[in-house]
Amino acid sequence: MLVKVFPFLAWFKNYDKASLQLDALSGLTVALVLIPQSMAYAQLAGLPAYYGLYASFLPPMVAALFGSSRQLATGPVAIVSLMTSASLAPLATIGSPGYIAYAILLALMVGIFQLSLGVLRLGLVVNFLSHPVVNGFTNAAALIIASSQLSKMFGVYVDNAPHHYETIINVVKAAIHYTHWPTLLIGAFAFGIMYGLKWLSPRIPNVLVAVIITTAISWSTGFQHDQFVGIDAIESAEARHLIEEFNRAFTAISPLAEDRTQFGEASNKAKQSHDEVGVLDAEHMLEVTNLNINHMKEEVHQYREQLRAILFAGVIQDDDSIKFYEQGKVPAGLESDGRTWRVKVGNETLDTAKLKMMGGGAVVGTIPRGLPSLSVPKINVGVMLHLLPYAAIISLLGFMEAIAIAKAMAGKTGQRLDPNQELIGQGLGNILGSIGKSYPTSGSFSRSAVNLQARAVSGLSSVFTSLAVVIVLLFFTPLLYHLPQAVLAAVIMMAVIGLLNVSGFIHAWKAKWYDGAISIISFVSTLVFAPHLDKGIMIGVVLSLGVFLYKSMRPRVVFLSRSEDEELRCVTTNNLDECPYVSLVRFDGPLFFANASYLEDTITEMIQTKKGLNHILIAAQGINDIDSSGEEALSLIVDRVRSNGIDISMCGVNEAVMEVFERTHFLERIGKDHIFPTLEKGIVAVHRIAHENNPEANCPLLNDCKLVEA
Repeated sequence: MLVKVFPFLAWFKNYDKASLQLDALSGLTVALVLIPQSMAYAQLAGLPAYYGLYASFLPPMVAALFGSSRQLATGPVAIVSLMTSASLAPLATIGSPGYIAYAILLALMVGIFQLSLGVLRLGLVVNFLSHPVVNGFTNAAALIIASSQLSKMFGVYVDNAPHHYETIINVVKAAIHYTHWPTLLIGAFAFGIMYGLKWLSPRIPNVLVAVIITTAISWSTGFQHDQFVGIDAIESAEARHLIEEFNRAFTAISPLAEDRTQFGEASNKAKQSHDEVGVLDAEHMLEVTNLNINHMKEEVHQYREQLRAILFAGVIQDDDSIKFYEQGKVPAGLESDGRTWRVKVGNETLDTAKLKMMGGGAVVGTIPRGLPSLSVPKINVGVMLHLLPYAAIISLLGFMEAIAIAKAMAGKTGQRLDPNQELIGQGLGNILGSIGKSYPTSGSFSRSAVNLQARAVSGLSSVFTSLAVVIVLLFFTPLLYHLPQAVLAAVIMMAVIGLLNVSGFIHAWKAKWYDGAISIISFVSTLVFAPHLDKGIMIGVVLSLGVFLYKSMRPRVVFLSRSEDEELRCVTTNNLDECPYVSLVRFDGPLFFANASYLEDTITEMIQTKKGLNHILIAAQGINDIDSSGEEALSLIVDRVRSNGIDISMCGVNEAVMEVFERTHFLERIGKDHIFPTLEKGIVAVHRIAHENNPEANCPLLNDCKLVEA
C-alpha cells in the first residue's frame, strides 16, 4: 500500500552507491539541457524567460516521485507552451501580470484535470485524440512554433494579427523593411553550433554550449545597446506626433474598459430583477462600448506600427548626449554613430521623459535571483470557465506526449508502466508547480532521451535536475542577462524540427485513406485557425468520431465462398462463385441499436436479388457483442426470411452473445438445431439440407472440401 501511494519507495530496492552516482550525473546532464530550453519555451508561452526556470523547479521532481516512469523528464515543452499562449492571449496582454497569473492558474487546472483522471483510472480517455489527429496537429504546431520565432531571429517587432499566417506575413514585411543583421547572425551562429555538435557528438550538451558562447559574445561586443532619452531628443516631428497620439489612444482605453465592466454588472442586475428594458439598455451600451474599445485598439495598433517603421540615426552631441534623426534626414555637417535606432513600443503608454531607444539586439535581461514565492494561485471562476476547454486539451495532449515517451523508454528498459499512475504524477507536478509559479508542463522527448542515454537508474535523476535549477536560481541568474533572444529562438526552432513527421501522413493514408484525410485536415485547419489551436484539434476529433460512428452504423457485411486455397473468403474482393442455394454471411462488429437495421436491410436486399436461395447461414464469429436492439433485429430477420420460404441458421456464436440469446428466448425462435458451434459444421449441415432436392456436383462452398468426405 505504501508503494502504491508513494511509488518512489520502490526505487530504493537494490539501490546502491553506483546507482546514486548514475542518477546524479544524469540529473545534472538533463539540467544542462533543461535550463536554456525552459527559458526559450517560457517565451514561447508568452511569459518572461525566468518563468521557464520556475517551471523547472518543482514539476520535474514531483512528477518523477509520483509517476511510474523512472526516466521520464518533465518540464516545459514546445507544444504545451504554444497551447498556453493560444489559450491566454484572448484574456490578457502577453507578459502582463494578469497574463502570468492566468498561466499559473492554468497549470493548476491542468494538474487537477490530470490528477482526477488518474485517481478515477480514466487514462483511456486520451484515446479520443486519435493518432491521425495528433500527427496532423503536431506537424502544424511545429511549423507554427518555428515560424513564431522568426521575428526574434530577424530582430523585428510586429503586433499579433487575428490569424498566425497574417502575423508571419507582417514579420516578413518588417524584415524586408529592416533586419537587425547582428541579431540574425548570432541566431544563425547558435544554429550552427547546435547542429554541428549534434552531428559531431550527440553526448555534448549542444544547447548549453551554444548559450555559453553566444552569451559571452553578446557581453563582450555590447550586443544590447539601449538608450533612455526624453522626447526632446527625437528630432522628428512625425515621430513625436505619433508618440503623443499613441499615448492618447492607449490612455482612452482604460476608462472605456471601466465603463464596460459597469454596463456588464448593470446587465446582470437587470436580468436578476427581470427588468427587460434595463437589460436592453445595458446590453446596447455594452455593445457600443465594445465597439469604441475595438476602435481605440485599432488606433493604438496603427500608431504602434508606424512608430516601429521609423528608423533613426543617432548623432552624439558635444555634451555626450545623443539626438535622433530619421535615417536620411541627418543635417549636413553632422555624423551619425553608425547604428540604426528604433523606439521600443510595447503594450503600455510611452514615458516621454524616458523613451527606450534600441540600437542593438534584444537580450533576456534581468532575471530575479532566488526561488519563487510559494502561494496558491488566485481562483477566478469566470477565467476558469473560459480556460476549461483549453485545460482539458492541454491535459490530454501533455499526457499523450508524456505517456508516448514513457512507453518508448519502458520498451528499452523493460520497466512496468502504469498510465494512470503517470497521470497522477503529471497532475501533482502541475498542481504543486502552480504553487511555485509554474505554467503547464509535460514530459519532454529530448530531455528524456538524454536521461536514458546518461543511464539514469531511477526518478532520483529528476530530483537532481530540480536541485541544479535551484542552484542556478539562487546564484547564477546574473550570468544569463546578456543571453540574446535570437539564441533562445534558435533553441526552440532546433527543438521542434524533431516534431515534423511527414511520413506520419503517408502511413495514415496507406493504413486507411480516411485516416490520412483526417490527419491532413487536422494539419491544415490547425494552421489556418492558429492561434486558436483548439479549433484544429476539435475538427480532427469530430472527424474521427464521425468516421467511427459511420463505421459502427455501417459495419462490414461479407458474403463468403470457398477459394482455391480452401479458405472462406469475401466473394466480391476475390471474385468467387457463390452457391445458388446457400448464402454464407459474416457480420463484422458488435450488433447494437446503431447498426441493427443495416444487417436487416442487407439480408432483405439479398433475398430479393438472389433467386433460388433456400438457406442463409450467418457466421457470427465477428459479432462480439449484442444489445436488445440487435437481438430484436435478428428475431425480425428470422421471421422475415422464413416467411419467404427460406431457412436461416447461425454458427460460431460466442459466449457473451449466446447468453443474450438464452435470456431473450431467441434460441426458441431460431431453433437450437439451427445454431452450430463452428463454421465448417454449419456449412456441412446446411449444405446437406439445402441441396437435398437440388443436387450440385460442384458447390462452391464445398469445393474439394475434405470435411464433407468425412
